[in-house]
Amino acid sequence: MNLSRPLRTTALPALLTVSALVALTACGTSEADSAAGGSKATVTVRIPDPGNSGVLALGKKDGSLDKALSKAGAKVEWTGSAGPFAPAAQAMNADQLDIATGSITSGITSLAQRPGFKFFTAVDPDAAGEGILVRNGSGIGSVADLVGKKVAVNQGGTGEYLLLKALAKAGIPADRVTRVYLRPDQTAAVFNAGKVDAWAVWATYAVAEIGSGKAHFVADGAAIGSDNYSLNAVRTEFAEQHPKVVKALYQYLHETSAREKQNPAAYLNVFTDVGPTAVTGKAKEVQTEFTAEGGTVDPIGPEDIERFKAVAAFYAEQKVTRTRVDVAAHLLDVGKLT
Repeated sequence: MNLSRPLRTTALPALLTVSALVALTACGTSEADSAAGGSKATVTVRIPDPGNSGVLALGKKDGSLDKALSKAGAKVEWTGSAGPFAPAAQAMNADQLDIATGSITSGITSLAQRPGFKFFTAVDPDAAGEGILVRNGSGIGSVADLVGKKVAVNQGGTGEYLLLKALAKAGIPADRVTRVYLRPDQTAAVFNAGKVDAWAVWATYAVAEIGSGKAHFVADGAAIGSDNYSLNAVRTEFAEQHPKVVKALYQYLHETSAREKQNPAAYLNVFTDVGPTAVTGKAKEVQTEFTAEGGTVDPIGPEDIERFKAVAAFYAEQKVTRTRVDVAAHLLDVGKLT
């Protein structure tokens, strides 16, 4: 249960159930179901390697994720590494990946293509851990001060959304600020070298910058009014064939994310506390605070869908997508998985 708000309601006609998908595609008994009965091999779930922190990292280290999935006749195959959602969506479309995590913003731009995936969980927008980052002493004290400046964003994803949303809220035309499209993992050096004036970014990359004591948010997610949910996606065919596995994965993520929120430090530096993947010093304090203030992995409810629609409408208005993407057509109700 989400510890920060009432439980979501999920009985919605707008959510496609896996049962309905199975009926439409005339699938027979899933391999997962047979595996649970011992008649077929264990189902393999391909998930990006989680790295050194988070619930999946700890689940990988202590074997708890495989233990949870084994009850549904499945096990994990860690493949590649966690990163931006766009390439993960392409990997799911190409049948190279079964599960991925991303934001609703990057999800919408991926849905605007030819999606082979559906979203099945939601985590509330990160009010504290995402925003418009500026260097200390930059002279930028408000969103209005970004006029005439260069701001680094990841195209079509969280960064571009945060910047456009912040400008719209401040009544500033988007063309008054120069968007510099960069990959998130390549932006820190550019930002710190002063080649851009600000960086619209989320916790994955903001923590190190804020923790260094050299940067801060001029506007965070709460100030911006962000609807940028974090979502888990599943390859559509996998969900059709293995609904029990998807449900077991959801249950694991739901329960462990609640524990992570209560004790964030236990989910940091899971494999090592040294080196480039370790979170140390002030950055560790920042990450712990962000996680404690954040949401948990929950089913997608009606209030979430309305906010998804608002993001899709905003993206269409801002010409990020050519048309308004129908997000509701690409959702699963985990409460109805059987």
